[in-house]
Amino acid sequence: MTSLDRAQLASLIDHTLLKPESTPEDVAALAREAEELGTYSICVSPSMLPVETTVKVATVCGFPSGQHSAEVKAFEAREAVSRGVDEIDMVLNVGQARAGDFEAVEHEIRAVRDVAKSPVVLKVIIESAALTDEQIVGVCEAAERAGADFVKTSTGFHPAGGASEHAVQLMRSTVGDRLGVKASGGIRTREAAEAMVAAGASRLGLSSSKAILDGGTGTGY
Repeated sequence: MTSLDRAQLASLIDHTLLKPESTPEDVAALAREAEELGTYSICVSPSMLPVETTVKVATVCGFPSGQHSAEVKAFEAREAVSRGVDEIDMVLNVGQARAGDFEAVEHEIRAVRDVAKSPVVLKVIIESAALTDEQIVGVCEAAERAGADFVKTSTGFHPAGGASEHAVQLMRSTVGDRLGVKASGGIRTREAAEAMVAAGASRLGLSSSKAILDGGTGTGY
């Protein structure tokens, strides 16, 4: 496994705060810490937008269940774009994925892509721990057809669990180098973060970024 130096690892991190009890002061502190650590971005709840920071700003859409209509997800994404967001992490409808209805999955991703056009980066959270390998492949292919920029393992809120090296490897083998792969959910050590990168992740969703970069053990997302 290739070892990354602190700055290299930090540059792959979406420094994340999605706890529902978070305050604007918490988000401001997150942004300051992200700037100090040199992370790629911060990821915050849509109600916290806009955020003034020198790093990129991401938000979520259809979070955390994904059980919103395509129209609601598109409205949410449009609102986020109007508030200056750089990236959107949307949760797909996991039930549709488990039912094998990849046409419906593609439709809702495309609905969000249509209102969140490039250069806004669109990541699709597939909730990989709740899917079979066949379903993971199917939703990754649907995301690519719909014009997504990334596929992402997890919300970090699903009881089935978060990221796994196996899921990241499968996602990477499916999308090749055409899309990014983001690993998130349950990554709490530097060793685990580097293992995800070695498996094929090009971005990491972490809430305990400082602890992980310092070689300690994080908590939360």
